[in-house]
Amino acid sequence: MKVYLDNSATTRVYPEAAELMTKVMLEDYGNPSSMHRLGVDAEKYIKTAREQIAATLKASEKEILFTSCGTESDNLAILGYAAAHKREGHHLITTKIEHPAILNTMEHLEKEGYEVTYLDVDHEGRISLTQLRDSIREDTLLVSIMHTNNEIGALQPIEEAGALIKKCNSKTVFHVDAVQGYGKNRIIPKKMGIDMLSASGHKIHGPKGIGFLYVKNGIRLQPILFGGGQQGGLRSGTEAVPSIAGLGLASAKINEGLEQERETLYSLRDGFVKDLLTIPDVIINGREGHETAPHIVSASFRDVRAEVLLHALEDKGIYVSSGSACASNHPQTSATLLAIGVEQALLDSTIRFSFSVFTTKEELDYTVQVLKELIPVLRKFKRG
Repeated sequence: MKVYLDNSATTRVYPEAAELMTKVMLEDYGNPSSMHRLGVDAEKYIKTAREQIAATLKASEKEILFTSCGTESDNLAILGYAAAHKREGHHLITTKIEHPAILNTMEHLEKEGYEVTYLDVDHEGRISLTQLRDSIREDTLLVSIMHTNNEIGALQPIEEAGALIKKCNSKTVFHVDAVQGYGKNRIIPKKMGIDMLSASGHKIHGPKGIGFLYVKNGIRLQPILFGGGQQGGLRSGTEAVPSIAGLGLASAKINEGLEQERETLYSLRDGFVKDLLTIPDVIINGREGHETAPHIVSASFRDVRAEVLLHALEDKGIYVSSGSACASNHPQTSATLLAIGVEQALLDSTIRFSFSVFTTKEELDYTVQVLKELIPVLRKFKRG
């Protein structure tokens, strides 16, 4: 049996999205900047995708900007806003458990003279609204807080944070990295006080190499790419029409049945966690129930190296991750696990299981069965 449980790294593309992309590539392949019919037809795909995505956020299609990925969206939001408002302040706020696309961008800005406050999290991965309130200053340009942590699934109090930020400093903008949250939770930026929001296609059964950035009307950014002036000059470069069309379709499809699929995922997650805890010396990191992401389970297996377990599971047809896939080629201790206080002995013993709409109970039951067979053997090997 093949069991894919690494959906936080990437997802299988919806067949409908793949079919649409093939049609665009083989039939409607015009450049959307061209004035002839093929160009006009290509532009229609972009317009449709904008409408589809905007509808899921209850936003205006003019507020949707297409990028190459979630990382570019994060960079454009932070670097673009900082550059456009550098005379108004040099203070930024984020958390200690952000994705590298945020943390590395903040580190870059620190080298450029900006001051960054990194919020702590509790042992379940949640920020303190009190610390956030106390960190906001008159010169705070931007706050960036991820919606859903990509390693342990921690959900942040986004709506409360959005209201608090505007109460403390109405000029401070709020950016949310929703790469893991979009398509799993109903997110309405205007209701939640979100000024900018990043998302990625390949996390929601769309193609790789495409993402979007929601930018609230009135938010001014300086572009970080320069060229032909596409997308109002904010993101130059010929638009990837096939990928944009696939992203739009995937966005509409995953959000259409979101509440029902979310409950299904929670049911699968709860059952899986319950079964995992029947294995001796297994620790689940983060919150339980509906107070965590429906599709992510972080589990530490005492006296078992994560990399060894990962490959042992792979031999049985089960695909998981030992952490964020974006950092998998650069082995280092997880900043998230350190921030939530995971004990030293478990830092190198943690596996991330992540589900999707294609995940079945039979697959999870098989995974637990295999784990019950493997864990005792691997523990003997390590102790020996």
